[in-house]
Amino acid sequence: MSLTDLTTTTNKNFTTTTANMKILMVCLGNICRSPLAEGIMQYLSDAQELGWQIDSAGTGSWHVGEGPDRRSVRTARNHGIDISKQVCRQFRRHDFNDFDHILVMDMYNLSDVLYMAPDEESAAKVKLLLGNREVPDPYYDDSQFEPVFELIELGCKDFIKEHLL
Repeated sequence: MSLTDLTTTTNKNFTTTTANMKILMVCLGNICRSPLAEGIMQYLSDAQELGWQIDSAGTGSWHVGEGPDRRSVRTARNHGIDISKQVCRQFRRHDFNDFDHILVMDMYNLSDVLYMAPDEESAAKVKLLLGNREVPDPYYDDSQFEPVFELIELGCKDFIKEHLL
């Protein structure tokens, strides 16, 4: 299924709890996976007129203030998505108050984010994007950006389907 397969099928029957939803995508440095996830989810949300607000962050601070990795930007652009204007930031405890869902890319991110959760309600917002699977980090292998895009795309589509039923 391509991006357009989901975006051409609109569903206006979503509840008020899914309208204007705020979702945060989290990976390690906020330069590869989470910027792709933010771009893909925002693209899909906009195409379905869901009114969702998507952001991304990293658990580490190495790249704060920088743009996404050029390989992520290129991969997204090859799919008609522009992530070039995103700015990397670090996950902060206050994000639990600002977002309805916090979707992480791997078990390390999950552990780091859950460690910061102030309470059970906040912890319940945190899940792996792919359910019980991790999104591998493509940083050290240029050939992995396209497969990672495809995994994230599937995760985003599954999330949308789950929340529109």
